[in-house]
Amino acid sequence: VKVYRRKRDLLCAGLTEAGYKFSRPEGAFYLFVKSPIPDDMQFVKMLLRKNILVVPGSSFGGPGYFRVAYCVDDATIINSIKGFAEAIKEAQSFKAN
Repeated sequence: VKVYRRKRDLLCAGLTEAGYKFSRPEGAFYLFVKSPIPDDMQFVKMLLRKNILVVPGSSFGGPGYFRVAYCVDDATIINSIKGFAEAIKEAQSFKAN
């Protein structure tokens, strides 16, 4: 449990710093994050261009969100944070246009 708690906290800290909104899970090994744009499928594609693989929330009955698993190496989480930050900035400029 400690291992997953550490991974959760690592991912949550990075996503919070980047500006994402989500509820911190108490169990499981994934979290649902609010997409910065209404079209979660489109945002998932933006993340994929950053080599980040997540699942659209609409696949789980939660449109406007995406699901990210943190049952990966710590290095994978750490290395993804930059891409998450870049993607949310792109999405914010996308929304402004």
